[in-house]
Amino acid sequence: MSEPLLFCGSSCRELCEDICGYLKLEPGSALLRRFSDGELFVEIQQNVRGTDIYIVQSTSTPVNENLMELLIMIDAFKRASSASITAVIPYYGYARHDQKVLPRVPISAKLVADLLTVAGAGRVVGLDFHAGQIQGFFDIPVDHLYAAPVFTKHVHEHFDSSCVIVSPDAGGTERARYFAERVGMQLAITYAPRERGEDSGDVDIIGDVHGRTAILLDDMVDTGETICRAAEGLKAHGASRVFAYCTHAVLSGDSIERIMASPLEKLVVTNSIPARARVKECPKIEVLSIAGLLGEAISRIHNEDSVSSLFS
Repeated sequence: MSEPLLFCGSSCRELCEDICGYLKLEPGSALLRRFSDGELFVEIQQNVRGTDIYIVQSTSTPVNENLMELLIMIDAFKRASSASITAVIPYYGYARHDQKVLPRVPISAKLVADLLTVAGAGRVVGLDFHAGQIQGFFDIPVDHLYAAPVFTKHVHEHFDSSCVIVSPDAGGTERARYFAERVGMQLAITYAPRERGEDSGDVDIIGDVHGRTAILLDDMVDTGETICRAAEGLKAHGASRVFAYCTHAVLSGDSIERIMASPLEKLVVTNSIPARARVKECPKIEVLSIAGLLGEAISRIHNEDSVSSLFS
């Protein structure tokens, strides 16, 4: 079987190069430039006919530009007669719009899935989708990966079994339960009762956190409001220390200032979204690499080995 070719999108070039390093491959050669009006142009600078292609691109900020770049790259490889095209999307933008919560609103996560399929992707590799149902939005194979192996190693190195894993809301309970079982810790859930109002600041806890180290777990941290409110609630209910693990560090607006002012001692994230300078300089934020995880998944997909065994 011939070696795969990995091509780096502009949104996470450093991560893609690290994946290539893990696989001992050279990144593919492609030229990306813009016309004067901002339109994107992609030129593949090597022969890819009959080759298995993997494009690594997060659809993070600027979301629309990075998504359009990925679609154009997929189309270019399709028209260059590649044998297969796999879109490796460490962070899947528009994932929060996965259902109709109000009348007359879109399901944007499904729209993005349709766009990727029509463009020519034959497979998608994603990491910690906001909702597991997004896998079903595709009519092509989807390998849904989890950051759990990366986080598990870090948790075992820094904490013991007396700690408690905490979901910051009811929606993340299943994710937190799976992780708690994986690391051999108990589970707790925070929630803010609706009748008290969204801005009341009151948080209730299901589970025992008094006098214990609490470890919040979520798929993403955007404004930081949910994770910081949960941290404050945990401290109010007697937690001795509070840490957080979130796969995708969106960190928009004044999120970093909010995290710095919160009881959180450390927020651990992955590089599914490239860390901006402000993130790297924040003493409370630690970034872990997922290059090995994605590299191993790509290797197994290409060699037709089991991917699910990565998470056994």
